[in-house]
Formats: sequence, C-alpha cells, structure tokens
Amino acid sequence: MPDFAARRTMMVDTQVRPNDVTKFPIIEAMLFVPREAYVPEARREAAYVGENVDLGQGRWLLEPRNFAKILDAVDVQPGDRVLDIGAGMGYSAAVLARMAKEVIALEEGALAASAEAHLSVHDIDTVTVVEGALAAGVAAEAPYDVIVIEGGVEHVPAAIEAQLKEGGRMAAIFMQGALGTVRIGRKIDGVVAWRDAFNAAAPVLPGFTCTKEFVL
Repeated sequence: MPDFAARRTMMVDTQVRPNDVTKFPIIEAMLFVPREAYVPEARREAAYVGENVDLGQGRWLLEPRNFAKILDAVDVQPGDRVLDIGAGMGYSAAVLARMAKEVIALEEGALAASAEAHLSVHDIDTVTVVEGALAAGVAAEAPYDVIVIEGGVEHVPAAIEAQLKEGGRMAAIFMQGALGTVRIGRKIDGVVAWRDAFNAAAPVLPGFTCTKEFVL
C-alpha cells in the first residue's frame, strides 16, 4: 500500500515551498487533502508527480506547483466565496474549502457527479457542486470574491467576469499555443484588470477558446 501521506508531505516540501508558497492556509490544506482520492484509480500513482494529471473526459488536475502558486497569487481569505470552474473530480474544491467560507464547484456531465461523490465521502459540506457549461459560470450564486479557472483559457468570457464581485480576484492560465501565463484579474470600477503572475501551461477548457476569424 503506497504511503500517500508521505508523498503529500514530499509534494509540499519539494514542489510547493521551494516555489515561494509559504502561506500557512495553503500549506495546511495541501498537506491535509488526499490528492490521490480525487483522480481515477488507475492514476493514483501519478497523483503527486510534478505535472498535470489526466482525469479523462478532457479534464486535467493542475500540477501541485502551479495550483499552489495560483492560490497564493489570488489570495484566498477565510471569509471568501469562491467559484471553482473546471473542478474535475473535486480536489481543487476540497483544498479551497479549507481556505474559504464557501465554494461553488462547476463541472460538466459525469465529472460533476464524480466530484459530488468524492467530496461527500470526505464530508466536505461547504462545497456546492453545480453541473453546467464551464464558460457560463454560475450566475445564480454570484457575485464571488474569488474565481479560479482550473485549466487553460484563450480568453475569459464576459459572463464570467460579470460574476466577480467589485474588488474580487480571478485566476486563469492564458494559453498561446503550447506556452501559457497565469494572470490574476481584479475587478475595479466594474472592469477586470489583468496582470501576469508566472508561467504555466494546461490544456484549454471547452468554451474558453477564441473564435478563429476567417481571413481571405
């Protein structure tokens, strides 16, 4: 039986802390939540490697270093309401639940049911899983203090930016080909202003691609 608790500690000590992520709530949450429980059984051995983990159905679990740095940059606070877009099988929502007041986890199809089941098994009652199109967000629960998009984007739809509270923060991995940059957005006077945070890459989520214009 693999010692996943030891692997979790090693993940934090070798992938998270050395990348200047030292905030206690992030460290505590990533040490506590069993990452291996939120990936397909056949992928459990890969749960703690330093790369994105394929969850199937076109969804990926972000590598620990990038996920931790996103949490650090978006500055999740204990009283925050968070929208977690592309929650996969629930890992990101489980971590966010230990840091924030409430999490709305958005996923599509069977993955939404999977996330709900995994979170329920671990008695996480501050996460609400919503099944729906990722690019639509969850307007019924808006506004949010924080929005985290768990995958690559070429653009962020206006419908999602509209769900961010004034003064709120948003994180996304903006992809250009194979290269990507994590950007942090903050809503000021009704407009989300973005800044570059660090380099990272992830497959682009459905609904977040730019429409290609046909040019003669």
